[in-house]
Amino acid sequence: MRTAIGVDLGGSHVTASVVSEDGKILSSHEHDLEDHAVDVVLQATGDMIDAALHDAHADGVTGIGIGSPGNIDLRSGTILYSPNFQWENVPLAGRLRERFKQPIFIGNDARCATLGEFTYGTGRGTSNFVLLTLGTGIGGGIVADGTLMLGNSAGAGEIGHHQIRASAGFVCNCGKIGCFEAQASGTGLIRHAFAVRDSFPRSTLLDRKPEKLSSKAIRKAAEAGDRHALAAWQNFAEDLAIGVANVIAFVNPQVIALGGGVSSAGDFMLDAIRSRVDQLTTMVPKRATRVVVAQLGNDAGPIGAATMALRGGLGSR
Repeated sequence: MRTAIGVDLGGSHVTASVVSEDGKILSSHEHDLEDHAVDVVLQATGDMIDAALHDAHADGVTGIGIGSPGNIDLRSGTILYSPNFQWENVPLAGRLRERFKQPIFIGNDARCATLGEFTYGTGRGTSNFVLLTLGTGIGGGIVADGTLMLGNSAGAGEIGHHQIRASAGFVCNCGKIGCFEAQASGTGLIRHAFAVRDSFPRSTLLDRKPEKLSSKAIRKAAEAGDRHALAAWQNFAEDLAIGVANVIAFVNPQVIALGGGVSSAGDFMLDAIRSRVDQLTTMVPKRATRVVVAQLGNDAGPIGAATMALRGGLGSR
């Protein structure tokens, strides 16, 4: 059975996994990233790949796939711009090819995760599928008629940056106001909690500074019935439902899978948005799209990156 190395390059860590052609992770190595300098990240990434190649016995590896945040020139493997790392025009593939005698493919991390989830997770058996990753931001990817959409410059799938509150929303890291990401990511949930805090002066959530308050803590408090947390959660769920309903109108997929840290809320999240999504879905038949929690979790990234390498490209079947 063929194998490939799948690398998930994130803002806080880099993971390199040996993945079989049936989508199974055989081993993984992870390294924390505290410094985003290009040479530091390249060294850590290369070390993790080395460890994975040792596990896999390099002669049997088809190639190396890397999922990285940012806009990427797929042909050259250059990261054109990555706000997570503050990188511009970094020839990541070229630098790594100097170290490894393996085919190397690089794609956007959210698109790689979409490929993994579509091929081996909740998208399996569908032909029209969307993954939304709800974490610090919102990433995503779109599969249409069985093919991952890349667009004219591999930028298709930036679902987090369509505006849903353009006149009265939170400021997004991209500079716009009221992006889906700004309103309905984990960061958005925290912002909602602080936006309504004046109505709940006795809330225990107010004891935390913004940088210490996590979306998980708010969700747990909401599940326990805390009024402040519930108010924040309801506003967050409304914005999430708007964004999901918009995706249904744009794409009309069979399945929308919600991944990322916020999706750990499971049924508590789905129950909060499903009826509202139905209300907001007008020109597409209601319930034609199933909204579910993604199956692969954090494994979707390395599995998708390895699948990219096994297929010889991000958009290849």
